[in-house]
Amino acid sequence: MDKVARILSILLGLTVLNGASAVELELSKDSDVVGQARVIIAEYEDTFIKLARQYNLGFEELTQANPTVDPWLPGEGTEIVLPTHFVLPKTPRQGIVINLPELRLYYYPDGESGRVITHPISIGRMDWATPLGRAEIISKALNPTWYPPESIREEHAADNRPLPKVVPPGPDNPLGKHAMRLSLPGYLIHGTNKPSGLGMRVTHGCIRMFPEDIEALFEDVPIGTPVRIVNQPYKLGWTNDGFYLEAHPPLDEQTEDEAWTMTELTRAFVAATGEGQGGVFSWDLAEGVALRSLGIPEFIPSTSLVVRTQ
Repeated sequence: MDKVARILSILLGLTVLNGASAVELELSKDSDVVGQARVIIAEYEDTFIKLARQYNLGFEELTQANPTVDPWLPGEGTEIVLPTHFVLPKTPRQGIVINLPELRLYYYPDGESGRVITHPISIGRMDWATPLGRAEIISKALNPTWYPPESIREEHAADNRPLPKVVPPGPDNPLGKHAMRLSLPGYLIHGTNKPSGLGMRVTHGCIRMFPEDIEALFEDVPIGTPVRIVNQPYKLGWTNDGFYLEAHPPLDEQTEDEAWTMTELTRAFVAATGEGQGGVFSWDLAEGVALRSLGIPEFIPSTSLVVRTQ
């Protein structure tokens, strides 16, 4: 997790929630792309950790979008791109969708139409990977008690940081003040008592959120809400102008080479167009976007527009 990298966009349509910016956007049946780009000018005391919390972004998102900027000392007057222009994951627009390579959660409170609310997340590190698959919210806990698994207690003990068998609610509880249990045994969507690391692969597999984000989600999401956890490093979206490709670094345990990249790009193209027939796609440009992996939708022209098959 030591990628120092990139940044360039934010949406018009931010709503303020408990002092932070919650990204809430209108959906369109005619487009897979939501949000708009915006650049801010850094002030002297800014860091990416501070800006991430302020604009409801993850640390890794900011570094990927701003590859030439020092995340710890951007410098007064430096242009910072806020990555809040999104291609929606290729899944049904229902419930909660978590795209692991993107380190981002999407919530569709109204289903296929209406709104999408999106937040940055932390996920499991490589040796504690967050699982893929379908689940649902089976319970919610306010001020939860944490019962750390024996494997986590053993890891802490090996680092001379012993954990008790039970961690009560309070400032030392890493679950924060809100937790939602998934039907995947042992996995939660929860808050944190250390928000400065949000937006990285640092957890033991659970989905971690800013305290203000999980509080809002906790209030809005009913028990029984479906949850889809997907692995889509390359998301190809359609607008009336053509394609936009949003690329993220693949998960660490994957092998990234030219053949793998082209396979994943082809999968994204087919998902976006049905069988991908009816248009000419600029594969060379798409491969360049994938290799840069800035996490920002980039326009991919086509010589003729593809007729989408729903």
